[in-house]
Amino acid sequence: MTASLQDRCITAGLKMTGQRKVIISVLENSVDHPSVEMVYERAKAEDASISLATVYRTMNLLDELDLVIRHDFNESFSRYDVNVDDHYHLIDAENNDVIEFENSEVEEIVTRVAGELGYDLIDHRLELYGRKRKA
Repeated sequence: MTASLQDRCITAGLKMTGQRKVIISVLENSVDHPSVEMVYERAKAEDASISLATVYRTMNLLDELDLVIRHDFNESFSRYDVNVDDHYHLIDAENNDVIEFENSEVEEIVTRVAGELGYDLIDHRLELYGRKRKA
């Protein structure tokens, strides 16, 4: 089982302030890939003392420590993902919805391609962009 984001933060040596706990709780409970502004709005609803600057600093720190994954999904802002398990993203070009999926065949292909090119694969990302087919 994957450790919680809060447990991973503690393991990384982060001081767990009350505001950080709220921000981390927001991230752990997000079913989407929130932007900093989305995290801020959700955290502010739980703790009115949280500032946007605190959220930005915390998100940057989590990103630097590889505790979250920052995605740019061809938007003017970043979105964040706390899911560290191997998965991929399909982005709906009409409404920017992000759909996560897993696929063992993709895992096999990227590992094989890296090996054929003389590399051991250490990380990879896959983002697909599409439009939903009309019925």
